Amino acid sequence: MNGTIRTMPGNPYPQGANWDGAGVNFSLFSENATSVELCLYDDRDANLETHRIPVTEQTDRVWHIYLTGVKPGLRYGYRVHGPYEPNNGHRFNPAKLLVDPYAKSIDGFLHWDDALFGYTIGHPDEDLSRDDRDSAPFVPRSVVVDPYFDWRNDALLRIPWHETIIYELHVKGFTMLHPEIPEDLRGTYAALAHPASIEYLTKLGITSIELMPIHHSVADRHLIERGLTNYWGYNSLGFFAPDARFSAAGSAGEQVAEFKNMVRTLHSAGLEVLLDVVYNHTAEGNQLGPTVCFRGIDNTAYYRGMDGQPRYYMDYTGCGNTLNMRHPRTLQLLMDSLRYWVTEMHVDGFRFDLAAALARELHEVDRLGAFFDIIHQDPILSQVKLIAEPWDLGEGGYQVGNFPVLWSEWNGRYRDCVRDYWRGSDQRLAEFASRLTGSSDLYESGGRKPYASVNFLTAHDGFTLNDLVSYNDRHNEKNVEDNRDGESDNRSWNCGAEGLTDDPRISMLRARQKRNFVATLFLSLGVPMLLAGDEFGRSQQGNNNAYCQDNEISWLDWQNIDSDQLAFTRQIIEFSKQHPVFRRRKWFQGRSIRGSDVNDLAWFRPDGEPMSDEDWGAGFAKSLGVFLNGDEIPSVDAAGRRVLDQSFYLIFNAHWEPVEFTLPSERWGQSWIRVLDTRNGTAPTEGEWQRAAGTRMNIESRSLVVMSRVA
Repeated sequence: MNGTIRTMPGNPYPQGANWDGAGVNFSLFSENATSVELCLYDDRDANLETHRIPVTEQTDRVWHIYLTGVKPGLRYGYRVHGPYEPNNGHRFNPAKLLVDPYAKSIDGFLHWDDALFGYTIGHPDEDLSRDDRDSAPFVPRSVVVDPYFDWRNDALLRIPWHETIIYELHVKGFTMLHPEIPEDLRGTYAALAHPASIEYLTKLGITSIELMPIHHSVADRHLIERGLTNYWGYNSLGFFAPDARFSAAGSAGEQVAEFKNMVRTLHSAGLEVLLDVVYNHTAEGNQLGPTVCFRGIDNTAYYRGMDGQPRYYMDYTGCGNTLNMRHPRTLQLLMDSLRYWVTEMHVDGFRFDLAAALARELHEVDRLGAFFDIIHQDPILSQVKLIAEPWDLGEGGYQVGNFPVLWSEWNGRYRDCVRDYWRGSDQRLAEFASRLTGSSDLYESGGRKPYASVNFLTAHDGFTLNDLVSYNDRHNEKNVEDNRDGESDNRSWNCGAEGLTDDPRISMLRARQKRNFVATLFLSLGVPMLLAGDEFGRSQQGNNNAYCQDNEISWLDWQNIDSDQLAFTRQIIEFSKQHPVFRRRKWFQGRSIRGSDVNDLAWFRPDGEPMSDEDWGAGFAKSLGVFLNGDEIPSVDAAGRRVLDQSFYLIFNAHWEPVEFTLPSERWGQSWIRVLDTRNGTAPTEGEWQRAAGTRMNIESRSLVVMSRVA
């Protein structure tokens, strides 16, 4: 740091460290602090504290100061003074260097040491004691960034929901083993923007990539001590800072420009960028966690304490704490973060981890909580894609179908139902029919559209698609938790052998089951989400909780691709994109829309007769036919023209034996041609397998056939 620093009062807003070309304004909220110190560190030696400056100005409980003679790249932190009264919820300790909650860049990582804790570890009174050792050598530094970036007219893509196809990926895992990406770039934002990545994603046919958490995060101490790490990153510390783990350019602000370049490049290829964000808790854990940010700045404002016992934390997340959504400054922090990622980083939307926790104002989940009210009235955030993981770990936390208009949801009931159907579990066909047609039972009554349902079969948490058909049980031994972690009820079926097999019959069945799952996903009404690697058979060796595996277990193996599965996935994605009957914006009505005698949707038994109430309730039934009328789509396109499509007959057979199906009467179509069959996954020859109404045909066990009406 060169030159003379001069201090000025500065301004309370915007919060954080903001460079204006002449100097930097620092602003930090704390309503219960008695004093605040700004600590500056040397450019070359981050452990060398060059200045400790009292922040004396306070406006509306925001502490602020302006420094001239400083510029981007400056490393800093805070020390905040106040009462250390754990029983009253206060945990101020100026011996602990604190990360700025609004830091847009964070340099370095947390190095676990007992000095990070505000209390003396091992003391008989635990967190009621106080530890006054300096934590600065072990804490990452906040960094001032240069906000300028040449976006070259880049803008949000705003792909309509009904045309959206989501692809969930981990920045590092997607590119770490990619042979066409230079080794020094692999695992980074730059690698995701590499031409090899872009070409693959666009050829696959997806429209939107959903990045697993890229906010700066912390690897848990117990994982580090076991030689593992928090690979997934659901342990946020900085809600504005791109995680430097994924930066090829550097960590002193360079990661910000690298992330922006990635977004700009993906946008230029027609790909949206969605962020998986974790606003329900932070990396500081419960009362026995470290003091590195929010806890030391103002514990009672930022965290939800237990009523009558503020020493302890409400924990709706299973991670030790829950952010205090009842406090206006905590709400402001999250809204400022979201707006920053849209306006300054150009992301197209968000998936909210454990979103039910964000709605808890008292104890119950309030679907019209303050968090949602604020987003709905916000002119920026109300216009981007909003996806909820609609559950948390608290009482009443499973809220699938209960989020308000504007929100889409990960539909966990879709996942469970479709898994059960294809593994042959007894269930009512009525639920499968509902999930296939957008889950109107969950979303229609609230005024929401079919795209409120984000349909998925696998995600980062759980088995991959390949493992879903290869394992009955989890195999998480490498997590070093005696295989006790991870979900025990996976609704999976190994097809007759656990794990790898050289039995060709089992291998063929597994391949067909994977095609069944993928075809069902992309023929269902709603927004499909595909887990990265499922399109080519990625395996995690039966590990269904690989959150701590930053290695080949989690990384995509580009050298061992199932090319047949990849080709089939590309085929079904392209097929669904070509036919608007699978991408409807409005619900099926099950009746004629424009006065014709043919419904927009109809369901049939294998004998070609309409399904009866008794048929819908038969738990043993595994087979049915579905008519989708392309002439009865109640929508217009962007130019106001009526939407028309071919009509299709979908045949589902989850029975363990072949089933004879009869095509419906001529009322529904005089002649049909096969366009898709998961029996072998190959595209049929032009004109192949044309059949007249009433024709009987054998459908292979556990397979799906799509017929197109030709007359």
